[in-house]
Amino acid sequence: MKLDGKTIYAQSSDIKSRTYLEYRKDMKKKAIAELEILEWLERKVKELYPRKKVKVYKSGGDKFLWFLRKGGVSRDADFIAEIDDVGKIEFEFQYAEKVDLDFYDFKVSKVAKKKGGKHEPIKEKYFVYIHKPQRKYAVFKPEWVLQNGEYGMVEAWRSYAFRVPKEKFERLLNPDRKLNSLCWRIDAKNFILNFQHALIDINKDKLSYLLQGVIDENKIEKIIPKDLDSFFKICFILDNLNKIPQNANLWVVYLLSYINKSITLENISKIVYCIDFLYSKIDLEPNELTQLIGKVNDLIELINEFYQNDGSYRSSLTSSPLDETRYALFSINLLEDLIQDMIYYYSVEELKPIKKIFEKVKNIEKTYRLIKRAQ
Repeated sequence: MKLDGKTIYAQSSDIKSRTYLEYRKDMKKKAIAELEILEWLERKVKELYPRKKVKVYKSGGDKFLWFLRKGGVSRDADFIAEIDDVGKIEFEFQYAEKVDLDFYDFKVSKVAKKKGGKHEPIKEKYFVYIHKPQRKYAVFKPEWVLQNGEYGMVEAWRSYAFRVPKEKFERLLNPDRKLNSLCWRIDAKNFILNFQHALIDINKDKLSYLLQGVIDENKIEKIIPKDLDSFFKICFILDNLNKIPQNANLWVVYLLSYINKSITLENISKIVYCIDFLYSKIDLEPNELTQLIGKVNDLIELINEFYQNDGSYRSSLTSSPLDETRYALFSINLLEDLIQDMIYYYSVEELKPIKKIFEKVKNIEKTYRLIKRAQ
């Protein structure tokens, strides 16, 4: 991946300590909130600039990506607002999930630049802050943070920040009833994110004996799988050993051949896991990319066909509805990642950009409530 000046690259230990999929899950939490509030934010910007034509979008537009393969964090603002006769204004988004905060923290680089040894507030920028538990929000400029904050260490970030005391910050918050449904959807999607991710640990428990039995790590890279189950097991081992198979591009093509109308959700989840693992390690040739695009669409259609009116997904009589639903959500999660990644890195036009996380889930509310009742 080409490095650029607008990206802060995480240390390899930051990613490996969580594993690649865990890292991506963590990165997706903020993306869920950002994409959910986009329309709401546009209305708020219109209130700031009445009688002006306003358009608000995520930085990166349709190519917005919630994670980068090498663990980068973009320096771009979270949102851009284009306002007639005003120009472009940046918006940084933050939210609180706890009610007992003593300070509200803001990264120095988002608030100010140093000039002559003194912090100067960044111009043409706003912060939009949502306090989820209180269902309140605030829109303010970096200048306000500079005037009301204290420069100090944030242990959780391992860096210095501007820290606004609770009593000052919470006076700035305004109630908004529309935040009730917005925050509910954010919480529901984060719940689903965690629920589907548990499949990783379930598979680790099932396949831990394989890892313990690996004697020669170099030989495992040369094994050629004979069926889908062996593909999955070997990809699982290689993923956990941080190894790449020989002929990885060919493996992707083989895996795509297993996609058919009679496949179960469990097998779909295995295929998607393997493709996701291999995809991040290779550069696709044009013909391989074309095949992958077609099969991604096929997989989404297949998963949709398994949706039930109660919010579950069913493809087999031998697996529980909860397990089947987890397989479906796990696959949707990775397929949405894959779609957006192909748009970002390969400029694919045949796939529609992901506008909201888990937008491929037929009915978020029904699926969320089904899982909550079952647990």
